[in-house]
Amino acid sequence: MKTAFAAAASWFVATSLLRSEYPYFAAVAAIITVQVTVADSVDKATQRIIGIIGGVLLSMLLGHWFQIGAISIFFIILIGMSIAKALRMNSQIISQVAISSLLVLAFGQTREGYGYERIIETIIGSSIAVLINALIIPQNAVPEVERSLLTYSKLAASTLISLTSLLDNGEGKGETGRSEVDALIKEAKQCDKALDLAKQSLKYNPLLTHKRTRLRQLTKSIHQLESITIQIRGIRRSLADLGAAPHLQLAQTYIHLLKQAMLATANCIKYFGETAINTSEENINILEITIGQARKEQDYCLHYLSSISSLASIRDVGSILTDLDRIISETTYLNQPVKEKATA
Repeated sequence: MKTAFAAAASWFVATSLLRSEYPYFAAVAAIITVQVTVADSVDKATQRIIGIIGGVLLSMLLGHWFQIGAISIFFIILIGMSIAKALRMNSQIISQVAISSLLVLAFGQTREGYGYERIIETIIGSSIAVLINALIIPQNAVPEVERSLLTYSKLAASTLISLTSLLDNGEGKGETGRSEVDALIKEAKQCDKALDLAKQSLKYNPLLTHKRTRLRQLTKSIHQLESITIQIRGIRRSLADLGAAPHLQLAQTYIHLLKQAMLATANCIKYFGETAINTSEENINILEITIGQARKEQDYCLHYLSSISSLASIRDVGSILTDLDRIISETTYLNQPVKEKATA
């Protein structure tokens, strides 16, 4: 709808201003310029305007020595694209230089001022397309970032829970947790893509400036989840090292304590994501309680660490507990400033 409206409006405005019977450059510019985001529209408009100005100037300079024909078309396009390439312009501009130089060469010799009219038409069409894209139902990709963040946090929590199976003697034999962690890394990349699209959607968008503060908050939360992902990868490696030495098995009592600490920490990740999406007082309180429980479970593990006789196992368990503590630190970072704001 926006593309169709932009093309029609550009045709109407160009016809009214230039008295041109067929201002197709304006309509074509509008169709090409309307993109998913306003920032993309601005980029397309800039590329098209630069390309057509370059093509028109080239045809005007060389058109005096060339008549339209196969040889002149070859040389005009070759020279135009070569100059654009030498100036390191992108492929869109290079193509536009070739197209506009061809059209001006073909029609500009029979009509005075043809090239200037095409430049004005392109500017009109591109400008109208950018305005329409910015002012009529501008894309807001922030909700998609929220959904992606929530999915990411839930997957991070479930991944940490799944890694507890590596502590089971016999039951999880042969498992390494690599596939689960790889899936989490893939989800992190998807979340980053959603974040990049949201940043683009707010750029040059006057009607969505109030969403920028929210996007900054979500960006901070996503970066925290990425740090949590790094800690989960470290936990997986430490658990794999423990499993690689079957003669250094942990006592069942300590395995139970370590599992409880991992499960409690996974709950912190889950509620961290929910609080990032909905920073209500209820969610903040739940997150605080969950963090307190996770710290208690980790303290139990630290207290009974001396019961492990193998130094290698102590090293690996200590690494796991360090990563779990860092995960809690990441979830606490969001919690404290938000609570102070809510209390104020």
